Amino acid sequence: MKSLKLFLVVALLTGFAISQTAQAQTQKALTKTDSFKVWGNCDMCKTRIETAVKDAGATSASWDQKTKILTVTYDPAKYSVDKFSKKLAEVGHDTEKYKADNKVYNALPQCCRYDRN
Repeated sequence: MKSLKLFLVVALLTGFAISQTAQAQTQKALTKTDSFKVWGNCDMCKTRIETAVKDAGATSASWDQKTKILTVTYDPAKYSVDKFSKKLAEVGHDTEKYKADNKVYNALPQCCRYDRN
């Protein structure tokens, strides 16, 4: 009887572990990672850029100040690089696809005003 209980416990734990692994692999398959250029200058820009795309649906975001490259991970069924680019333009940062409105750009702190030429 003890052997049967032990066998059932082991079988249940094994089934649970397999289920969790499959679920993690499925979740990873549902995400996409892309990189694109976003203009900015400083740590305040980095915070604004990363926050803007996370608020727009990215699960993770990392902007490199030197290369001006933003790497985002997101669910492609719900979000797109285009949507993130539009959101960044709304907060004052030019991307390869969209340019921020001059009024929004000019409202950025002085240190955040990158060369737009």
